[in-house]
Amino acid sequence: MQAQVYQLVITLADSDPAVWRRCQVPIDISLVRLHIVLQAAMGWQNSHQYEFKIGGDRYGASAAEGAAKDEQGIHLSELAVQAEQQFTYFYDFGDGWLHLVLLEAVLPLDPQQTYPVCLGGEQACPPEDSGGIWGYEELLERLNDPEEPDYLELWNWVGSDFNPDVFDLEAANQRLRAA
Repeated sequence: MQAQVYQLVITLADSDPAVWRRCQVPIDISLVRLHIVLQAAMGWQNSHQYEFKIGGDRYGASAAEGAAKDEQGIHLSELAVQAEQQFTYFYDFGDGWLHLVLLEAVLPLDPQQTYPVCLGGEQACPPEDSGGIWGYEELLERLNDPEEPDYLELWNWVGSDFNPDVFDLEAANQRLRAA
């Protein structure tokens, strides 16, 4: 059997404009490793618990409480995910970052490519702990208002180089190589 990769499109639910990434991962990727890949591709800092919901089953950090199945040792390929099928990745139970993950295609592995790899995306990842998608929208409004009492403090928090409209593909791939 020819070696294959999954091409995934990861979209931050309810983001407008859409925050998304297109990545390729080895077909034998574990859910634990997929979590690390999604963190790096999106730009999250891996500071919170997470959970996958695939085919009606939940896998992830809440397994200790019995709410989900332990994801240790489970590979995405074992879960019968097919091309054009979508599942969810939920990150930071407090802020509630829901990601829609579409298995866009199953492709032959390119021996010249290093996996995982990010092929594209749009929009910057919201800052960690910014309050979910609605908190992030409020943050952006406040960052665009120089009359906002906390304007300078907010810019110091997000970083003066933060631009919500910019996705840095090379930075995403650097994070993936380091992950």
